[in-house]
Amino acid sequence: MNIIQFEDKPLAHYSYAIISEQKIALVDPSRQVKQYYKLAEKHNAKIVAVFETHPHADFVSSHLQLHKETGADIYVSQLVSADYPHITFDDGDTFNLGQVTFTAINSPGHSPDSITIIAQDHADNYAMFSGDTLFIGDVGRPDLREKAGNMKAKREELAKQMYATITQKFNHLPDHTKVYPAHGAGSLCGKNMSKDASSTLGKERLENWAFKSMTEADFVAHILKDQPFIPSYFGYNVDINKKGAENLESSISKTKFHFKVDTNITYDALIIDIRNQADYKQNHLAHSFNIMAESENDKFETWLGSIVKPEESFYVVLNSTEERETILNRIAKIGYETQLLGLMTLGNVTSEQSELLNLDDFKQHQDQYTILDIRNKSEVDEGKIFKNALAIPLNQLREEKDKIPTDKPIVVHCAGGYRSAAGSSIVSNITEQVSVYDLSDAVTNFK
Repeated sequence: MNIIQFEDKPLAHYSYAIISEQKIALVDPSRQVKQYYKLAEKHNAKIVAVFETHPHADFVSSHLQLHKETGADIYVSQLVSADYPHITFDDGDTFNLGQVTFTAINSPGHSPDSITIIAQDHADNYAMFSGDTLFIGDVGRPDLREKAGNMKAKREELAKQMYATITQKFNHLPDHTKVYPAHGAGSLCGKNMSKDASSTLGKERLENWAFKSMTEADFVAHILKDQPFIPSYFGYNVDINKKGAENLESSISKTKFHFKVDTNITYDALIIDIRNQADYKQNHLAHSFNIMAESENDKFETWLGSIVKPEESFYVVLNSTEERETILNRIAKIGYETQLLGLMTLGNVTSEQSELLNLDDFKQHQDQYTILDIRNKSEVDEGKIFKNALAIPLNQLREEKDKIPTDKPIVVHCAGGYRSAAGSSIVSNITEQVSVYDLSDAVTNFK
C-alpha cells in the first residue's frame, strides 16, 4: 500500500493519504484541503473515504468539506454522535480500498470515542493509524474531555481505559505493523512524544513506557503526572469537529482588511500583533499583544488559542499584505477565523513603544524588580531560573492579573524569549502602574 504522510509543523500534526488502485482514503485531515487535492491530481486518483479517529481538540478537521466537495464518505465511531453525514466505524467494521482492507478498533483512553484504523494489504503489510491513542514513545493524554464536547469523561476513567486499550486491544497485531500517529513532538496532546514521525509496533512494545509491565494503578499515576496545560480553544475545537467545519475558503474570505491604518485609532477588541518583537517594541498599537508568527517554528496557533478565548473578538496586525493568506489559514486551523474582526498593516504614525530593560542594572539589583516566570508549571517544577520569581504561566496571565505585584518594575521571562515577548506585552496592558520589561533571550545568561 502507498501511504503519504502530511505534516503541519506548528501544530505537530500528521495526516495521511492511503492510495490503492487510483482511490484515496484520508486519515485525520487538516483544514487545508488543497494538499490532498494536489495529491489526488498527481496520482489521477479519487478521494473516496475520510477516517476521523476522534473529534480533535487541537485543530479543525476538513472532513465535512472533503465530503461535500469530493463525495467521500466519512467514517467515525458511533460513540462520537457526529452531527455530519457519516458511516459508523467501530470494532470489527471493515472498508475495502482497492488492495487494502481497513478495520476499526475502538481504542478509548485519549477520548471515549477514539478509534484506531488498521490497514492491511494483500502482501500482509500492516499499518495502524492510531490518532491520539498511541504516539511514538508515549500515549495520548486522558484529561482533555472533562470540559470538552457533548460527552464528558473524567481523566481517571479515561486513564484506566487507556491502560485497557494498550494492554488488550493491539495484541493480535504483528511487530512489523507500522505505527502512524496523529501527532509528534511539540503537540500538547501528549507529554513525551518522540521526534520520529513513525515507528513499528514491535519497537513501541520494546521502548514505549506504556507497554512496560505495570499495574493499572501505576499506569494511571504515570499518565496523569505532569501533563501540559490545556489551551482555551481545545474544547471549542472538539465541538466544531463534532459538527463539521464550514468551508475554509468561504469562511476566511469574509475577513476585512485595513491597509496602513492610523495608529491613533482606538479599537474595541483585542489586538494581536504577529510581527517580530523588535518591530513590535519599536512601534505598536496601544493595548496590543505580541504573539509572533514569523515562521512555522513559532507556535502561533497554540498561543493564539491559549491567550484569546473562544468566541472572543480580535484584530491581527501583519507585517505586510503578503502575509494575509498565510495568517488567515493559520488562524483558521483552530477555527478562530469566525471571531477575527479584521487584518491590518500599520501606517507611519508612531503609537507606542516598549521600554527596554537595562540588563546591567537588572543583574546588579534583581531585588528591585518583580521577576515574573511565565513558563509552564512542569518547567518551573524542574527548577526556577530566578529563586524569588513569581510563577504564572503565560496562558493564565490575563485571569491571574491580580496576583502580579505593582510595587516594583516587572521583568518577564520564559525559557528562550518567544513567550516572554507575548507575556510582557500582556502584563504591560493589564497593569499600567509600573514599567514592564521583556528579558527576552537574555534569560540564557542566567541559566
